[in-house]
Amino acid sequence: MRHHYHINLFWSDEDGLWVADVPDLKSCAAFGDTPAQALAEVEHAMEAWLEAAHDTGLAVPAPRYRPVIHA
Repeated sequence: MRHHYHINLFWSDEDGLWVADVPDLKSCAAFGDTPAQALAEVEHAMEAWLEAAHDTGLAVPAPRYRPVIHA
């Protein structure tokens, strides 16, 4: 079963790069020079995170994070 995790994508002035992070997967994040590059990299990071969790018996959390959207 493929989980659909929320990805936060934002510009980091401190790093001078785009950052993509997955709040439901502890320490799962990536960066890139463009938003598309950061998203592509975080997709790889998520695959590696989930594979490592499976290999080590770590529980994989269900997707729960939902951003607050203001009208």
